[in-house]
Amino acid sequence: MESMPREFLKGNSLEAPGQEKGLMKKTQLLDRGQWASKLEFLLAVAGTLVGLGNLWRFPYLCYKNGGGAFLIPYVLFLLACGIPMFLLETAMGQFTSQGCITCWRHFCPLFEGIGYATQVVIAYAAVSYIVIQAWAFFYLFSSFSAEIPWASCRNSWNTESCFEFDKANASSNWTAAANATTPATEFWERRVLGISQGIEEIGSLRWDLALCLLLAWIICYFCVWKGVKSTGKVVYFTATFPYVMLVVLLARGLTLPGAINGLAFYLYPDPTRLVDPQVSNKIKRMCQYQEKLQA
Repeated sequence: MESMPREFLKGNSLEAPGQEKGLMKKTQLLDRGQWASKLEFLLAVAGTLVGLGNLWRFPYLCYKNGGGAFLIPYVLFLLACGIPMFLLETAMGQFTSQGCITCWRHFCPLFEGIGYATQVVIAYAAVSYIVIQAWAFFYLFSSFSAEIPWASCRNSWNTESCFEFDKANASSNWTAAANATTPATEFWERRVLGISQGIEEIGSLRWDLALCLLLAWIICYFCVWKGVKSTGKVVYFTATFPYVMLVVLLARGLTLPGAINGLAFYLYPDPTRLVDPQVSNKIKRMCQYQEKLQA
């Protein structure tokens, strides 16, 4: 490490040391910008640690793969592989001050393909997650009404099988409720997605969803259009708001009737699932996928 040129240690050259003089010509990199403070960097890192994978996929995997017993292999794999991978990627970025593709040229150009593969995963995840953001905007705009549209069956998209279980009583038709659907389900399937009856029906373009998707892309663009200068200001909200909402949802969930029974049913350990190799495989893929997004 001591024999490396000072410029290489600063990350100012794209060429590895030891090559011929003709190939040692240094390329001045564009100004990538720097975080205005350590707090912005820490908030940006914290923001990547809480995402849809943590809020959706992890609870689902925990419930389907042993409840509380699932936490044992997950924590072990996180300590043995997940956290070291995260620290390695962060250290490489700070050392080279470059992206996940060009940073590999300083160490081993052969591994540059790892950077390209990471970009492919990030691009795929961005296209997928931005659609979920569009759904969130649609629900947000739909909630600006006197009555929440997914709380009742008195809407144009509801069917005869719609049943409001929270308003049912002893005189309700419980026989029909056996095959009924909730207002929330019909709002999701018939109003938001507009699911057709089968593959033979193409369906129509959802202009309201398309506009929500456009809005999501516009917001995403303005969050990153000036690099870390704009991102550093955005993370003050995006990195703290999810934690606040998690605390609010936790407090609300714990105050609902039967909350303790629900937690016990959810976290009841099933040690027999620990010997299933599929459980370890799912944990490994989840941790690796999250690390690719954090790159």
